[in-house]
Amino acid sequence: MNKNVSLNKDENVVKRIREGLKHTGGYCPCRLQRSEDTKCICKEFREQIADPDFEGYCHCKLYYKSKA
Repeated sequence: MNKNVSLNKDENVVKRIREGLKHTGGYCPCRLQRSEDTKCICKEFREQIADPDFEGYCHCKLYYKSKA
């Protein structure tokens, strides 16, 4: 994983999202569609990770990407 990407510091959020991932077979629990694009780490966040100007959470708030 990218050194600038970390888990959300809120352990309750991490626990809830990981439970959701187990329930959905690894797909983002915040998305209705199930495809390779929504498999965790989703395509949207992989693209955001690649953007040097992006800083923030993934869609479900499991991961955070910092600029530094």
